[in-house]
Amino acid sequence: MFYRIKKIKPLENYKLLVTFFNDEVKEYNVGIWFDKNQDFKVLSNTSGLFEQVKVDTGGYGISWNDELDLSCNELYFNSISIS
Repeated sequence: MFYRIKKIKPLENYKLLVTFFNDEVKEYNVGIWFDKNQDFKVLSNTSGLFEQVKVDTGGYGISWNDELDLSCNELYFNSISIS
């Protein structure tokens, strides 16, 4: 099952507010990727890039550019429920 994303909003400290199609709202910490995958460090090194996050077509993930993306299920299962 895919938990498709309806809306994404960048927050402070490399966190995202994620609204899913089932109307659940969760907070995801992208900062956990900075040590796991060197490619994600560009989000902290490039001014304004983190804020350019967008929902991919169909809501199956999010991306910043062609190299940086996260799946909808990663965001759903590894985030904190807000509502």
